[in-house]
Amino acid sequence: MADQLIRTKRLAVVFGGSGFIGRHVVRALAKDGWRVRVASRRPDLAFHLQPLGNVGQIHAVQANLRYPDSIERALRGADAAVNCVGILSPAGEQTFDAIHASGAEAIAKAAKAAGVKSFVQISAIGADDASASAYAKTKAQGEALVAAAFPGAVILRPSVVFGPEDEFFNRFAAMARFMPVLPLIGGGETKLQPVFVGDVARAAALALDGKAKPGAIYELGGPEVATMRRIMEFVLKVTERKRRLVTLSFDQARSVGGVTEVLSKLSLGLLPKMFEITRDQVELLKHDNVVSKAAIVEGRTLQGLGLAPESFEAFTPTYLTRYRATGQYADRRMA
Repeated sequence: MADQLIRTKRLAVVFGGSGFIGRHVVRALAKDGWRVRVASRRPDLAFHLQPLGNVGQIHAVQANLRYPDSIERALRGADAAVNCVGILSPAGEQTFDAIHASGAEAIAKAAKAAGVKSFVQISAIGADDASASAYAKTKAQGEALVAAAFPGAVILRPSVVFGPEDEFFNRFAAMARFMPVLPLIGGGETKLQPVFVGDVARAAALALDGKAKPGAIYELGGPEVATMRRIMEFVLKVTERKRRLVTLSFDQARSVGGVTEVLSKLSLGLLPKMFEITRDQVELLKHDNVVSKAAIVEGRTLQGLGLAPESFEAFTPTYLTRYRATGQYADRRMA
């Protein structure tokens, strides 16, 4: 009982805690007995997280990575911090550099100054300072800046993350509802290693508890390595949709990406997300997104943290069945 009382006094701040990965990190930390402060640009969007813990265990505060004062206020009295903030495409002042690089550095510096004992940075497999992708390049820059500002920070690099609210499997399932054909960029040969969002969150919680190597970069992937083609075929099978898969070369996909970027701006962001693809995302698909052999050998993986990763083939049908013509019902006559 005394140990539990001590544990509940620990305070962790989760930046981007109202987002897809962030909300699961909040849940994992609350389950471990942390008090959790959710730092978000829109704290009103984080109120739904409060039932994930006991009364008063989870609360939200306003913080914007472009305003250092708000970061400092969010970190007052904190013992640990996790940065889950990230974007897939820039919008206005929310640029890749402002969020992935400068923003991450600002949090790490403020955390160090506030006396925070442990810090976790959520990055991504494929982070590379030499990459032609602005997403991958700024992710790598953010890692370096965090490591310099907060020595001992643990960096987590997940592959494509899946879960009930994901923008990956849900996107392809939604596209299959309305489109007679689905694109296979680069022939669909790019390899991915989808990782469950709950496993990523658990890894972050373990890292804050000192179960990860200080200063190490962990690469997080699920048990299956699959090509984009196999993943698309799997989604069509689960959703019971018959759609043609049409190959697009990377050059063709870049052209399409340029058009959708313009349409998104002209529509003031009203273009449905499922139809959006950027040239930067096409660049990312030129490279496999899987856990490296070095990370496996050195134990810088989910398994190295003592976790058995969830299978996307076993889990995603629990939320993809709603995209079937009959929803969760097996018989069309019941719809």
